[in-house]
Amino acid sequence: MSAILSTDDLNDFISPGVACIKPVEILPLQRPKEDHNPYEVTTEDKLPAQDHAPAQISLTDCLACSGCVTSAEAVLVSLQSHSEVLNILDAYTSILDGSGVEGEEHAKGCNEGKVFVASVSPQVRASIAATYGLSELKAGWMIDQLLGGSSGLASGGSHGSGFTWIVDTNAMREACLVLGADEVATSMSSPALDNPQTAPSAPKRPILTSACPGWICYAEKTHPHVLPHLSCLKSPQALTGTLLKTVLSRRLKVRPDQIWHLAVMPCFDKKLEASREELTDVYWRFSSSKEPIPPVRDVDCVITARELLMLADTRGISFPNLPQQPICIPPFPDPMLDTFLFPHRHTKLITRKRRRRNQEPAAGPSGGYLHHVLQDQLAKSPGSRLHTIRGRNADVVEYTVTRPVSPQNWSHYIAADDHRLAKDAKEPEAEAEEEETIFRAARYYGFRNIQNLVRKLKPPRTRRLPGATVKKPPPSATTITAKSATPAGSSNISEYAYIEVMACPGGCTNGGGQIKVDDVGLGKRQGEGKEEEGIMNQREWLEKVDEAYYSMSDNTDSEASSSLPSDTYVDGDGDIEMGDGDGREGAEIVNGINVKEVREMLRHWSESTGIEMEKLCFTTFREVRSEVGKGGTGEKDRVVELAGRIGGGW
Repeated sequence: MSAILSTDDLNDFISPGVACIKPVEILPLQRPKEDHNPYEVTTEDKLPAQDHAPAQISLTDCLACSGCVTSAEAVLVSLQSHSEVLNILDAYTSILDGSGVEGEEHAKGCNEGKVFVASVSPQVRASIAATYGLSELKAGWMIDQLLGGSSGLASGGSHGSGFTWIVDTNAMREACLVLGADEVATSMSSPALDNPQTAPSAPKRPILTSACPGWICYAEKTHPHVLPHLSCLKSPQALTGTLLKTVLSRRLKVRPDQIWHLAVMPCFDKKLEASREELTDVYWRFSSSKEPIPPVRDVDCVITARELLMLADTRGISFPNLPQQPICIPPFPDPMLDTFLFPHRHTKLITRKRRRRNQEPAAGPSGGYLHHVLQDQLAKSPGSRLHTIRGRNADVVEYTVTRPVSPQNWSHYIAADDHRLAKDAKEPEAEAEEEETIFRAARYYGFRNIQNLVRKLKPPRTRRLPGATVKKPPPSATTITAKSATPAGSSNISEYAYIEVMACPGGCTNGGGQIKVDDVGLGKRQGEGKEEEGIMNQREWLEKVDEAYYSMSDNTDSEASSSLPSDTYVDGDGDIEMGDGDGREGAEIVNGINVKEVREMLRHWSESTGIEMEKLCFTTFREVRSEVGKGGTGEKDRVVELAGRIGGGW
């Protein structure tokens, strides 16, 4: 268990249950001493003290038991720490040489070594950037230097092993957003999806996001009635792990267990997600052998932003003194995926704009799932506009997409801005028009708000009295006016088509593994930045991290452009454009994402690996039943016991 975990860090969790039986079940047996006489009789006060080995709880134990529920920290977790990263790097050599070229002739000790790959979350880069007063781009370069540079982890250890490829999870996040919008569109056009008996594999409306493992763990263990509403999509972390394991094992002709994937995430619960049985090669493996093969995780280890700094400190590396420049990463074995995963080094090969590192503030700090769905709905309905209604706190927000009931009035809104607000607030007749609601969604962050959400999703109790009727929810509203808005969270839950749910208040930038305000002093003393004046509370610190997450400042633009070829230029929005073209023909741009390109990448991934898209991109969830306090006897044993009591037998 990581040393930085403590109960003082838990500010957004439901406390663990006291009925945890795992330590008792797995206590090691004590061997008797050699001079111990089993026939010796002694008094209790003269019994020698026994030195019991400490009990340990693995991630699998936490997932298999519902004795406790946490949101952002795995309190009793012993694996997946920065020490495990160093142990693996010291135990295995790197299969690939510095070029990273595919083929068995370039492998070194193919049977003993591993291919080391890593993925980094943008929230982690923002946390590092805020800590050391850097731009998000420079923070990302420093992380790359630590994981894969010559002055980083590869400078020490038994074998000098480092990470060959370091992937930004924003790449596969785009795939998650496109697939998520498709999932919502399918549910909107298929009435059968409301009936789980006719479509058992499709989520019911409202669709709930499933990218937050703390929320998923809570739902599986305490509220199984919400499981049919969960989106079946994998998270960006899981999707990145599946991509790396499937493609590299095919291209490099190595086993999946020879590819070791490290994910740097803002949340401790991401460790629990990585240990899920559904996110292993069992669901996509190439081998058709009937012999039992141990499952291989798509993500082998997860560490957080604070553990990343501990990783550098344990290796004796000064993180703030790492070079603030990009490292040379070898080409990815698949050329098309290389262009998609690393677009910044393919400026001469592509004619589209550079992918944005993060989204705008309206998308939120948690990946922008809801924002992309809203933008997709707005793009499909010309003349529509978006209404935003805030709830009792900032973590509950309701969004409604509307359009005028009369088609002749659509001209008031077609020329609206990106958020589809009215272009002229002085037109009272446009504001007073009745509008048709075509889409309604909401955002719920933090467990206090999530508890209210799951209560609303709970099905009504069945009336057993003769002649009693079940109270049905009121029908969804079809028209609204500017004065008919109600506070967010007070609407009928059945009116929503999509809800973005995250366990941490404030979103993923406030994850439990992020660098906290109390840690900033230590970071400033190590770095070159000046000491902060005054005292900063956690809320102010989170605003600083959010600012770094959303930032694409002029300094960042100049830094990015300085490392690009001379035939490129950076426009005022921070997008890198090409000198020989102004965009790909037939591109379908939604929320700044080239949807057509993402679909082509997903199709190529499936065809090149020979694995169905459903196995690559989707997962399942299940109810976790508590075994705490229950006997370990099976059904047969209970029947035998009952038969013996009544005088029967076999």
